[in-house]
Amino acid sequence: MKRLPVLARAAVHIALVVVCAGVAAQDKKPAGSLPSVTVTATRDPVEKSYRKIVQGMDLFERMHAMAPNASLRFKLLPRRPNTDLNRIVLEVVGSTFSYEVPIAPDHTFTLERNRKALQEDAAVTTNRRKLSMTWRTEIRTSGLPPDTRRLGDLRLECRVGIEADLVSNTNPIIARIAHLFTGTEGYCEQRDAKYLFFADRPLFSVTLVAGARREILPIDQLYAEASDDPGLKYDLPYCDCEVLVDRTYFLPLGDHSWPDDTLVQFEYMDDGP
Repeated sequence: MKRLPVLARAAVHIALVVVCAGVAAQDKKPAGSLPSVTVTATRDPVEKSYRKIVQGMDLFERMHAMAPNASLRFKLLPRRPNTDLNRIVLEVVGSTFSYEVPIAPDHTFTLERNRKALQEDAAVTTNRRKLSMTWRTEIRTSGLPPDTRRLGDLRLECRVGIEADLVSNTNPIIARIAHLFTGTEGYCEQRDAKYLFFADRPLFSVTLVAGARREILPIDQLYAEASDDPGLKYDLPYCDCEVLVDRTYFLPLGDHSWPDDTLVQFEYMDDGP
């Protein structure tokens, strides 16, 4: 993949932003130790199953060897241009209690295990409506070079994210069919698994590095395959990447010729030439 001139890079970035904007237009502690939180009711709010998220946490513990020096957090991401992540209130809500979950400045959070929340099949919910935001796991090994992730961490992110049922899809028929034929183990082991990852900033390229082996991901592994999708503006509403297309990438999760210690290196659109 040849490096584009600065102006070409800027043009790619602007095109992606225009596409996204155009489409958009069309437990910290048990309840007994914290006061109940009263939040203005949100119609049809974004919510996830507390039990399912705990199942994802359990899977992380069982498979921690894939990312032995990494920690698990959960991350909130926008799906609409006007979604303000800095004003989100996150709660665990059962039938007899509710308590607020602190959100870090980077929009990540952790959940503590709460027996009552499990017993009451609690929901993890926000003061935002459905389709305005989405969720992901974030499993990061500390001490890596800047703009770098570890492939084993990201493989485990896929498994935990699917087990916790975090991926938002607006089309329930597609979601049910996908679940029938994949599952946690099967899907994330596929060589061409289309589990969307999100970089911190708009991407120019993604490179895999394992020892002397180095490979730049092809363009169709970036931008949610937007470069090869003539019906993009119709497909994006069914993708939780709606306003983050220029940050998305796929990885060869099931290709174990790339070991878990493979480094995933990012080059961003706003990097210097």
